[in-house]
Amino acid sequence: MEKEGGKSVPVTAVVTEPRFTQRCREYLEKQELLDRQHRAEKMPDGTVALPVLGETFPQQHLQELRNRVAPGSTCKLTLLLDPVPSKKARICSPAQKLCLEVRRWVEGRGMTWSAEMEDDLPRSWQRHGNLLLLSEDSFQAKQWENLEPELWEIVASALGVQRLAKRGRVLPDGTRTPAVSLLLGDHGWVEHMDNGIRYKFDVTQCMFSFGNITEKLRVASLSCAGEVLVDLYAGIGYFTLPFLVHAGAAFVHACEWNPCAVVALRNNLEINGVADRCQIHLGDNRTLKLSNIADRVNLGLIPSSEEGWPIACQVLRQDAGGILHIHQNVESFPGKNVYLPRSSQMERQHYYPQKTITNKRENGATGNFRGEMLSPPVKPEWQRWAESASTQIASLLQQVHGKPWKTQILHIQLVKSYAPHVDHVVLDLECRPCLVNG
Repeated sequence: MEKEGGKSVPVTAVVTEPRFTQRCREYLEKQELLDRQHRAEKMPDGTVALPVLGETFPQQHLQELRNRVAPGSTCKLTLLLDPVPSKKARICSPAQKLCLEVRRWVEGRGMTWSAEMEDDLPRSWQRHGNLLLLSEDSFQAKQWENLEPELWEIVASALGVQRLAKRGRVLPDGTRTPAVSLLLGDHGWVEHMDNGIRYKFDVTQCMFSFGNITEKLRVASLSCAGEVLVDLYAGIGYFTLPFLVHAGAAFVHACEWNPCAVVALRNNLEINGVADRCQIHLGDNRTLKLSNIADRVNLGLIPSSEEGWPIACQVLRQDAGGILHIHQNVESFPGKNVYLPRSSQMERQHYYPQKTITNKRENGATGNFRGEMLSPPVKPEWQRWAESASTQIASLLQQVHGKPWKTQILHIQLVKSYAPHVDHVVLDLECRPCLVNG
């Protein structure tokens, strides 16, 4: 075991003569006292030291070793000041290392290690530089309360970080504020590099989803040169930045009502060199004063962005329309998913009142990159939701602009599985004003 800075922690060991080593090892294994993370060591006087778990070794086990297991042996205790890791320890997973080191530390404090405590250790986490974000379902047992705050120093040392935070449930406050507690360290600011883009944010105030990487890569692959984009739920710049840095959008209007996220967004625009091509609109996007400006609108809010549909229609260019990227959590039901071939499902157009017009696209330069992104077959539930959204938005567009519009499903992209039988998908919907025959 190593503490921060590489300093070894002494390990207790049972010392016995070479001829009794195997008997003692078998006994210690049976009693679950043998430390498998450190090698047995040969001492200067020829005896062998067997590392054991815990800083204190019960006297009754020493008596048992001397009197019954290995009669005639000395079997005494020593302290290995610079223990040598075993081969197993050098290849064990971070989760295994965490378990072993926390257990050693707990038992060294005279406490009994339990199966409940072992089951309560995290098996996965998010790493942000020297800060580790633990899952909300870890360290919930009451036994841990008496071990804080020293416990967090042991956990951080075992996992090779300097700061720790623990995730809670996202607060239902409209801004999706993460309920994250800082366990070790004096601040929660981190930096993450994603597809060549730098994101800085405070993990205790702002969300960052690694699961959205496929959609961020897809956005980055779009051709948005010369386009004006409105990002209705910008956050710290999850999609605003890929649109600017990689997709080549001429200008982005980024809407966000979480002040903490806006601080991070402003900083991220600066450090990525695109601040001059973005205007931040702080506040509720439903009161946004923009209109007739956007070639493209991103609606990256789950479980649903439906409240933002009217404003998305409002900001689209009246003369040419544009494309909406609509995020949604869609329920799917096991055993009922008959997948549709993509050739039969995508190219549908609607205008309001609802009517199928044609299956032929009128605009090939839509930024639809299906050929470049691997995507699973579309589930019927996704298709039904997309068709319903297409119809509703055609109706909204007519209400907002006072003339008929047609909508066309370009693509449905799976982002991630959000929960059992719930899929986070994105609908690319092309929206164009109908030509008026005169």
